[in-house]
Amino acid sequence: MNAEAASGIPTVPNGRWLEQLEELGPVFAERAAAHDKDARFVAENFTDLKKRRFFSFGVPAELGGGGASHSELCGVLRQLARYCGSTALTASMHMHLIAANVWKYRRDQPGEKVLRKVAQEELVLVSTGGRDWLSSSGEMTKAQGGYRVNARKAFSSGCEYGDVLVTSARLEGPSRGAQVLHFSLPLSTEGIELQNDWFTLGMRGTGSRTVALDGVFVPDEAVVLARPADVWHPVWAVVAGVALPLIMAVYVGVAEQAAELALSLARHKRASDELAYLAGELENELTVARLALDGMISLANDYRFEPTQELASEMLVRKTICTGSVMAVAGKALELAGGVGFFQGVGLERLVRDLHAAQFHPLPAKQQHRFTGRLALGLEAVG
Repeated sequence: MNAEAASGIPTVPNGRWLEQLEELGPVFAERAAAHDKDARFVAENFTDLKKRRFFSFGVPAELGGGGASHSELCGVLRQLARYCGSTALTASMHMHLIAANVWKYRRDQPGEKVLRKVAQEELVLVSTGGRDWLSSSGEMTKAQGGYRVNARKAFSSGCEYGDVLVTSARLEGPSRGAQVLHFSLPLSTEGIELQNDWFTLGMRGTGSRTVALDGVFVPDEAVVLARPADVWHPVWAVVAGVALPLIMAVYVGVAEQAAELALSLARHKRASDELAYLAGELENELTVARLALDGMISLANDYRFEPTQELASEMLVRKTICTGSVMAVAGKALELAGGVGFFQGVGLERLVRDLHAAQFHPLPAKQQHRFTGRLALGLEAVG
C-alpha cells in the first residue's frame, strides 16, 4: 500500500497547480465574501487543496512531494491570492515552513524527516514566528525529560485546521543567559488552546487566532534549535530568504486583482484626464510592487542563498518597498473606482482591507529601517 492510500489522502498529482487553480479558483472566489463577512476560516478551501495534495507541493519529489521550486511556489500563491487572499496567505505560512526545511535538507541539515512526514500524511504546519523575531515570547522552564512552556502566540494562521505547531519561547538561565528554544508540537497536545479572538480589519478568513500554551510539555526531542535570545542568528536569514517572497507574492496577487477590478469599473465611466492620471498612478505602484517581488524571488534563487545578515537586509528592504506599493495600490484602486468601490457587493473594499495586513509581517517598516541602517553603519543587528 502506498503512503497516500495508507494515510487516507487521495492520490492526486502535485503538479500543474496553475492549471488546477483554473478549476478551484472561481469556487474560492465565490466563497471569499462569506468567509470575510463571518470572519470564518477558509476550511472548505483547505479541504479542497488537501485533496489535491497542495500542502506537499513544495516537498522534493524524492521525498514524496510535488517537487516544486521556491519560485514556482511564489507563482502559485500569487495566482491563488487573486481568487482568495485569505486562503493564499494562510497557505504561505505553511509553505514557508516547508521551504525552510527544504533549504536545510539541501545542505544536509535536519529537515528530511518533517518533509517526508508532510508528504506521507499531507500535514498542515502552523507558524507562530511572525512576531517573535530575535527575542521570542513566552516562558519555558526545565522539566524532567523536557520543558514546560507558557505562552500566547498571536497571528497563528490556520491553527484551527493545522496539524503541527511550529513555534519558540524564551528560557532564562543564569549560566547561559536567556535562550530561545525552537520546537514543534502537535496542535492536539494537552494544554494548547485556540483563542476566539480573530476579528480584524482584513484577511478575516485566515483564522489567525492566538494560540495559548498553558503549562504545555515540550519533550527534549521536540527542540530543534537553541540560540541566544535578543541577538542575531542565521536562522532568521533562512526565514527571511524563503518566507518573505512567498508572503509578499500573496499581496502582489491581491493588489493585481484590486487593480484589475478598479480599472474595469473605471472603464465604464466617462473618459477624462483625471481618470487617466489615476490609472497611470495605479499602474506605477503596481509595477513597483512587482519589481520588488521579482527582486525577492531572485535573491532567494530557488534556495541557493547563504544565510547572511546582508541577505536578510536586502529581503527586508524589498519587503518594505513592496508593502508600501501594494498599500498604495489599495488607495489608488479605491480612488479610481470611485464611490461604487465602497460597496461590499463589488468586492473591492475587501481587497483594500486585505492589502493593509501586509504591514504587519516582519519586519514592520520602522524596524526594517533600523535593522538595515544599523547594518549599513557597521553596527550590531537588533530586533
